[in-house]
Amino acid sequence: MLHVGINGFGTIGKRVADAVRAQPDMTVAGVAKRSPNFEATIATDRGYDLYAAGDRDPFEDAGIPTAGTVHDLVAASDVVVDATPSGVGAENASLYADHDTPAIFQGGEAADVADVSFNARANYDTAVGVRSVRVVSCNTTGLSRLFAPIEEAYGIEKARVTLVRRGGDPGDSSRGPINDTLPDPVEIPSHHGPDVQTVFPDLDIDTMGMKVPTTQMHTHSVNVTLASEPTSDAVRDLLSRESRLFLIPESLGIDGTGKIKEYTRDAGRSRGDVWENCIWAESVTVQGRDLYLFQAIHQEADVVPENIDAVRALSRRTASAEQSIARTNEALGIGRGLVQHEGTPARVDGLADD
Repeated sequence: MLHVGINGFGTIGKRVADAVRAQPDMTVAGVAKRSPNFEATIATDRGYDLYAAGDRDPFEDAGIPTAGTVHDLVAASDVVVDATPSGVGAENASLYADHDTPAIFQGGEAADVADVSFNARANYDTAVGVRSVRVVSCNTTGLSRLFAPIEEAYGIEKARVTLVRRGGDPGDSSRGPINDTLPDPVEIPSHHGPDVQTVFPDLDIDTMGMKVPTTQMHTHSVNVTLASEPTSDAVRDLLSRESRLFLIPESLGIDGTGKIKEYTRDAGRSRGDVWENCIWAESVTVQGRDLYLFQAIHQEADVVPENIDAVRALSRRTASAEQSIARTNEALGIGRGLVQHEGTPARVDGLADD
């Protein structure tokens, strides 16, 4: 049983902790928080051992018990997932190195914080046995999942992506209220293209970014020039076979990200999380060698299964990417309860909270 510590219990950390708890080969060694806010209370209510990332006194003053400091948590962990705010993970790298504890960082950190920038579908094997990985950002995760099967099946000559990004997470009140549409950044490319190249070094990709006043999800407009000329139906069939891609059938009447979130909440997903890329099936169009599609990415959730697979890669406990992905998917219920491309029902026998 792998003992996994989570340093940071915010948007990503709390989801990773619950995902670790759901795995048959992992247990949560504890979670670390810097302040005794409502998330610290939730951590203790969920039965997680809580560690102080700084001074323990504020927790004691608030009546919230702690099991020790973050140093104690790192020492007790086989692997640590750093889910702290952007920039803090790099500051914590020396802590993990001092304890010789393998560490997983998030996409908000610079690529050089870790040995490998990681996506389970694209480059799992490069992370096996290394000391640190960086799970790439939510948008890069979504693009990597999409490009991996397309590159394998058809080859990619050029990728062009326009990212319409949510303004902030639902609880990120510091980002709003907002009423604007911003090129973000104005310069080209946005940081997403170079980030994808940390996973696909030889990929020719240009990206442009926009930020809009919503908290729902990111949306990508994707154009890929392929090395061959498949049909639109062939590409749909290819993508529908990928476990972390969800092709939304036209029959569902889902015309935007708000309805995607409503659908997954109604399907019983914990927090309404969408772990999969959501691709509008009718948008998948091939003209000559150019492929076009729209996909939506849930910024709070899609990196969570990648963190779980990264734990296994660092620990060398799973023989292959396919085995780890399948185990993670089964434990979390990825793909379950959702109607897939052309009305084929997905499995519904149990969700992650069961």
